[in-house]
Amino acid sequence: MLARRCAVLLIEPREALELDWQAMLSGGGALAASLSWVALAPHLDREVPVAAEDVAALGRVGQTVWQPVATLEQQLGDACVARLLACGLLVADGGGLPDGLPDALAHFRARDDVLRAQHWRPLSAVAHMFSRWRGMRSESGMQFPTFDELVQVYGQPPEPAVTRGAQGCAIALPQPEKSTLDGVLLRRYTGRNFDTKAQMPLALAARLLQRTFGAQGRREMAPGASVLKKTSPSAGGLHPCEAYVLAQRIDGVAPGLYHYHAVDHVLEPLHMMSGGAARQLALVAVADQQWFADAPWMVIVAARVARNFWKYRNHAKAHRALLLDAGHLSQTLYLLAAEAGMAGFVTAAINEGELEQALGLDPLADMVVAVCGCGLPAPGDYVELRQ
Repeated sequence: MLARRCAVLLIEPREALELDWQAMLSGGGALAASLSWVALAPHLDREVPVAAEDVAALGRVGQTVWQPVATLEQQLGDACVARLLACGLLVADGGGLPDGLPDALAHFRARDDVLRAQHWRPLSAVAHMFSRWRGMRSESGMQFPTFDELVQVYGQPPEPAVTRGAQGCAIALPQPEKSTLDGVLLRRYTGRNFDTKAQMPLALAARLLQRTFGAQGRREMAPGASVLKKTSPSAGGLHPCEAYVLAQRIDGVAPGLYHYHAVDHVLEPLHMMSGGAARQLALVAVADQQWFADAPWMVIVAARVARNFWKYRNHAKAHRALLLDAGHLSQTLYLLAAEAGMAGFVTAAINEGELEQALGLDPLADMVVAVCGCGLPAPGDYVELRQ
């Protein structure tokens, strides 16, 4: 049997502080620190506590070249190699697997292969996989204090605008001239109180999807390789972000999950459900932010990382570009919603784990970035901004 280190691995030292009663009673310091090591490997999707000797051992095994397990056992010790194989930090290839481990080792190898195939930048893969939420609810720590409460706890926030440069050297600019776009820009706002009885007209939903996420044109860049023209920019013109619709109240569309096909301009049914189940999934999706869950529909934005990383392989900026792409799309949806007299929203405070499960997505290949949507505001919710 052969083995090598997993493709991406970050070892984090963690310090825990606790009261040292003996030292405190003897007049010494009140706090004692203990150090532990945690392995963050994206293909595992969980933290793995490791011993200091395991950290040292992992530093002696490469991630590319396969080595005989027997050789590693001679170098590192049988028990150490067995531990690292059992937790997936070493991945195995070939026969002769220890009893009780074949299924687990095959799973670790398969997940590691998926990660390698995507061409993630290591730090970006760690940041993505270990910043996702699963099961975050209001009772488990998802709290939204008011601005007043934040000021009471943390004091005044940093100033909303800052001054840079030498004093007295600023150049006064003329006031902007009014234009037809101003009306839409100044009506754009984040809705937090939606009319729970209002339906989303199908024709309007279709327009919002097509103008935000749909292809406005297609261009062949090389034989068999094309890019889409959309109303928002995208790194490299690749447009990796896919739109998945959670419908609650769209005329003529049953509640459930759909995929929007950017070229064919169709909704592809994925999972139909009752209205109550759709509302519950919406609430889970946005981590109990019920003010967003009341919208007639949501769009889950998930990036196909292979589309972006095909060009930007192991690139330091590729992950950031995916986040920017999702931001561009959400603002376009905001403006189209404002034009239609609706309130929009976008949030990154989402339970990616549950959304991945509901949509059948692999987080190593399809990166759920944000949830956005829009709908008619509840009566009296909106105060128009004017110049």
